[in-house]
This record gives sequence, C-alpha cells and structure tokens, in this order.
Amino acid sequence: MNATLRRLSTVVMVMFLALMVSTSWIQFVAAGELNDHPRNVRGIYSALARDRGPIVVRGGEAIVTSVPVDDNFKYQRTYSEGDGGAASVYAPVTGYFSVNGTVTGMERYANSYLAGEDDSLWLDRLQNLVTGEEAQGSSVELTIDPKVQKAAWDALGDNIGAAVAIDPKTGAILAMVSKPSYDPNTLAVHNAGEATAASEALINNKPQVNSIGGEERLSPYGPTINRTINAIYPPGSTFKLLTAAAAIEYEGITPDTSIPAEDVYQLPGTTGDGGRVHNYGGQTCSDTGEMPLKDAMRISCNTAFLALANEVGADGMQQMFQDFGFTESIDIPMSTSVGAYPGLSDSATDDSAARIALSGMGQGDLRMTPLQVAMMSAAIANDGDLMEPYLVQSVRDSDLELVSQTKPSRYKSPFSSSTADALTEMMVEVVRDGSGTGAQISGVDVAGKTGTAEDDPRSPTLWFTSFAPADDPQVAVAVVLENEGQSTDESTGGALASPIAAQIMQAAISK
Repeated sequence: MNATLRRLSTVVMVMFLALMVSTSWIQFVAAGELNDHPRNVRGIYSALARDRGPIVVRGGEAIVTSVPVDDNFKYQRTYSEGDGGAASVYAPVTGYFSVNGTVTGMERYANSYLAGEDDSLWLDRLQNLVTGEEAQGSSVELTIDPKVQKAAWDALGDNIGAAVAIDPKTGAILAMVSKPSYDPNTLAVHNAGEATAASEALINNKPQVNSIGGEERLSPYGPTINRTINAIYPPGSTFKLLTAAAAIEYEGITPDTSIPAEDVYQLPGTTGDGGRVHNYGGQTCSDTGEMPLKDAMRISCNTAFLALANEVGADGMQQMFQDFGFTESIDIPMSTSVGAYPGLSDSATDDSAARIALSGMGQGDLRMTPLQVAMMSAAIANDGDLMEPYLVQSVRDSDLELVSQTKPSRYKSPFSSSTADALTEMMVEVVRDGSGTGAQISGVDVAGKTGTAEDDPRSPTLWFTSFAPADDPQVAVAVVLENEGQSTDESTGGALASPIAAQIMQAAISK
C-alpha cells in the first residue's frame, strides 16, 4: 500500500471514530440534557401525546388529569376539571405543564412518575414495549388535605400572603396556599402563542401592596411564585420563639427567669437615636425594667428579646438557626428557598453584636419562608424533633399498584424536649391571655406566637404561627400577610393573622 492510500485510510478511520464517539456521546451522555432542554419541543409533543398520570389529594380527589382531545397532542392537561377558581386553590402546588416547554410545581418535580418514565416503573415500560400498548403515567397522591386547604384559602380572603399547615408528628404538609394565585388551565392550552402570552401576563402582574408614605409599591413576588416556600420575609416577633429556644437551651434560662425589659434598648456598639429600639407603639413592658421570660413572650416585649439575643450571642443564635436547617434547601420534592441570618448568608454578612441583637425580635437582615416559620412551631409541638416536610404521600402505577410511599423521617432536633415544653407553656399563654387571643378555639388549648415585621419601604408584614391542640398537637400552622399592616393595634399579626390561623387549625383538628 503506497503512502497516499495509507494516509487516506487513516483519515477515514479517524472520521469514523469521531462519528462513533459523537453519536455515542449524544445518545448516552448528553441525552438527558438535550431531552430536558427548553428549546427541544419534541419532548413536549411526546409528553402531551401520552396519558399523563393524575395528581390527587388526600381522599382520592383528582385535581390534575389528562383528558383525551382530538388534536395533534392527543391529551389536554386539565386542572380541577377546567374550573379556574378551583384550580387556583391548588395552582402553587400543582404548577402547570405548558406546550411552550415550561413545567412548574409538582408537574415538574414529580414528572418522572407522571410521565411513566421513572426507573421504578421499568416493569410497566417493558410490558408496554412487548405488548405495544401506549405508556401511561403513574398517579401521584399528595399529603394535602382538601378540607384544610380550602379552609386556608377561604381564611386568607383577599389578602396577599400565604398559609401552610404541617402535621408535626410526620412532616406531612396538609395545606399550602399562596395568594394571589392563577388558573393553570390558561397556561396548559395547546396554542403556544396563547400559553406564552398568559405566562408573560402573570409574570408581569405583581400585586400592589401597602406602603409607607402612600407611594405605590409592588410586591417582589408574582402570582406564579409559591409564597409558602419561595418567598422570604422578615419573620418579626415569631422569631422570638427561636431566640427563647437558644436562651433556654444554651443559657439555662427558664420561663420564670427574670430578664431585662426596658422601655428603650440601645443596640450594642451604637450611640444616639439611630441605635435606639422601642417597644411596639412605644409601650412600657414593665415598670421595674425587668420581667419573667414567659411574660415577655406573652406580651411580645421587643426590648426583652433584643437583650436576650445579645446575651446568647452570635455563636448561639447562629447555631440554633442552623440546627433548624434554615440555611439548607429541602426537596419536598419542590425545592424550598433558604433563610438568611446575620453571618450565615451572602445577603446578611454583618453579624455584629447590633445585628445579632436586632435579630432577637426577628428584624434586621433576617429572612425566612412561611414553611420555615411553621417548622419552628412543628418542632416545639413534637418535643424538639423536627420532621422533614413532604408533599408526596404515595405513587401508584396505571394498575393502581403501589410504587412508592413516603415514610416520615426526622429532619433535625434543634433542642431538647424540656425546652419544647417550656416554649409550649409560653405559647399557650400568648393565645390564652396575650398578643394572640385571636387564635383561640373553643374547648381547645392553642399554642401560638404573633409577629409584626417592619419591611421598609413597604408596610409591616404580619405573622402568626401556632399548633393545636397544645397537649396533643395535630397541626402546626404559619400565616403571613404580606405588607398588610398599618402600624396600628388593629393591623398587627395578632389582630389580623391569628384568626386566619385559627380557622386553619379548626379545620385540621375537626377532621
């Protein structure tokens, strides 16, 4: 063989080798990334041509189904049988499956089951391959209790905000409501142009919220954001639960321990009016300048918890925040946003003594999601053991055979059972004769904590977190009203948010 033929054969061999490598790379290594690419419409066409599995809530009601249609896609994804009002109740949970390639909520995070493509369904897929039958998706049953969900939806009314309810003994999420919401049916239409237009309209439709000085202010969150897990707010006085937990756990303080409770607190390292913090409305907590911790919690005395956080210090406060897992995202299976605390996040790097003290009353650089605020109450309700929150109860294949079922698991243990008992004692007094009387339920001892958080330049954000019954907890709740406060006694977390929490708890414990 002469030199020219040898060179030509070498080039041909290299070209064949390159073709084989590139083809293998595309088909095996890069296949998943290419299939999931938003510009790959073939995957969407294939998915819409399949009988996608339903999403059901506790009790078996299907809130998402695939309905046969006479078009190129074969099936229409339908939410609450096309009822826009009913679909809005669950939209932040279900998300939507759009022809333009956008998939959100449980539609996205449970997609492998709904599409019938999960590895655990290999036997079904093999049978379909042999028989030639059309593949069917699995049904995904959520932990959401429709009675509790509806109660939370109705109780929130026209407020901008969110409510979440958890079973503290298991971590099962019983309700997850975010307002304003939207009709996912408008985003699941088979016309890509209409779906895109509807999506853009929702993204740009951020609601107007109350603001300081009367200026127009828009919420940072639009209707498609699930406020329960992906919106972060200053938690206000609900965070006094964590401050008290750290003081009891690390400093040996008890509910009867007398602590400073002055009219004005000068933040450490500051001078002048800029570092002076007053109690709500300029009120006096104690004529003597000190009071028992349980009374400071009952009336939500700001200066007492500023001093308490300063006594615990940065190490203790940061440790308790981390021990709750608030610096970590949880897959429920939707991914939750992480909280922010001084010195523990990029958005809150200043952990000076002044910022730590200010965090003691839930202000400053501190931010949390409603789910995290509910988790504080859930841990207290469950003797200091925080169960991992979850949304999926079980998955069943097209023959209704059980594929998987969630087993409750402990997520964190931020404090001891004795600390939980002390916190419960104080929270019961908050509702019985303190700032949270609006959460009272006849014949039931309720444990709760109010919160009114400054959120400049917008008006205060209002909170209430609680659990009930206090002696045998069945539900833990957090309610947030985004910038709905007006800094008056009639527009605090205790006045507006606690009655909403009461209605949710009532629905949960009367099942």
